Amino acid sequence: MSIEENTQIVMDFFAALGCGDRQALLALSAEDIEWIIPGKDWALAGTHRGHAGLTGLLQKASETTQISYPPPPEFVAQGDRVLVVGFAEGTIKSTNNTFEDHWVFAITVRDRKLTHIREYIDTQALARASKMEGLST
Repeated sequence: MSIEENTQIVMDFFAALGCGDRQALLALSAEDIEWIIPGKDWALAGTHRGHAGLTGLLQKASETTQISYPPPPEFVAQGDRVLVVGFAEGTIKSTNNTFEDHWVFAITVRDRKLTHIREYIDTQALARASKMEGLST
């Protein structure tokens, strides 16, 4: 596949993510997708595998956060890898704390499907927003 095709598939994935279209997200993802979200002290951190893991992650995200994703401003592609640079802001529902997250996603595309996602995010901002006020850190 060409770099342009890989980039378009990733753009389609982010468009589906932005509007909450789970069926489109699953259709664009390989059966054995692996999505790694670093950090601890917040609900979405961990390694999520396969369509079941992706579905669980999306469900947990909708239950625990309210996030807005403006369209990512930058896509950098080489071979089967697409780096996406973006920004999100949101609220952790359990604490009502807001956060801003500047992030980079490293995504691998093979056979027209996303096979691997590794997020590079502001884990400290997300963990801080996940903590109740007055609790020690």
